[in-house]
Amino acid sequence: MYKILIVDDDSVILDDNRTYFHAMGYQVVCADTARKAEEIILSNALDCVILDIDLPDMNGFSLCEKIRLKTSLPIIFLSGYTEEENRIRGLSIGGDDYVCKPYSLKELELRVQARIRSGRAAEPPKTLTYGLLSIYPASCSVSYKNSSIDFSSYEFDVLYFLAKHPNEIFTPDQIYDSVWKAPINKGQKSLQVIMGRIRKKLYDLCPNHDYIQTKRYKGYLFVPDR
Repeated sequence: MYKILIVDDDSVILDDNRTYFHAMGYQVVCADTARKAEEIILSNALDCVILDIDLPDMNGFSLCEKIRLKTSLPIIFLSGYTEEENRIRGLSIGGDDYVCKPYSLKELELRVQARIRSGRAAEPPKTLTYGLLSIYPASCSVSYKNSSIDFSSYEFDVLYFLAKHPNEIFTPDQIYDSVWKAPINKGQKSLQVIMGRIRKKLYDLCPNHDYIQTKRYKGYLFVPDR
């Protein structure tokens, strides 16, 4: 089951889209501001974002640029702006598709499916397994023995990167450059927060092993079971 985020400040459009996608078997979360949308993206494992441009606190273009610094999560713009320059801008800053209002809900769903499939095909997910711990990129989740836990896209991208290079130390600069393509001076504190969330979730899942370790003045590393 796909999980999507719909962002729109028009309550009628939000309700119509939520009702349709829920009826088609999707897990749906909604937001009517950019701030709420960013919070949801930080704390959920999502498959796609349907993003309006006119939002009360930040336009969708700016939100898309922020998201693109952290994740390759598919983004489909949904907008009443039909001018070519807006469509070009939306795609050039990292949007995967641009749908103009009014639109067909069925066509929108097909575009969502296509973007999710193409995103997964571009980088085939590879499960990483270390002893009893398994890391699943297809679902942004981690299992240990008979338990599992979901990670947000931001959290999972960092965990997966470190787990692909076990026992290697990476500085915050290297993590930003490799995972998010963002300058370190824009978010060292946010990396510390995300790392704390990752460590807490892993501790809740398997408290007998410290998978993410910090080397003072050096950086972070993933330490698998011996």
